[in-house]
Amino acid sequence: MSPSENWKSPEAIENLANSLFEQVEAAIARSEDGSISDDAVQKLMTAAVKLYRRKSVAEGRDLLPVISPQALTATEAIHAACELIRSVDLNPFDLALWFSRPRHQGRTES
Repeated sequence: MSPSENWKSPEAIENLANSLFEQVEAAIARSEDGSISDDAVQKLMTAAVKLYRRKSVAEGRDLLPVISPQALTATEAIHAACELIRSVDLNPFDLALWFSRPRHQGRTES
C-alpha cells in the first residue's frame, strides 16, 4: 500500500505528532529510548526533515523547527545537525554557504 493510499488528513498527522511526541518523551524519561529501533528513529527523522523543509519553502517563511527554543539542549541540536550534515555527505564549507543565505522574512514560532 502506498503512502498516499493511507492518507487521512492534516488533522490525523497533528494527532499522530502529539501522540508520538508524548510517547517519545515518556520513553526518554523512563530511559527506554534505547529499545526504539534505529529504523524507527531514522524514519521519524527523515519524515520530519522533509516536512519541515517543504512547509518552509511552500509558505516562504522560516518556522521554528522545535516547539520552543528550550525544547532541545545545545548538545542535542548540534549532535543532530552534525549527523544530518554527515549523512548527506556535506562538509563545513557546504554548511557555511547555506548558512550565509538570507533567511525568509516572517519567521514564526508556531
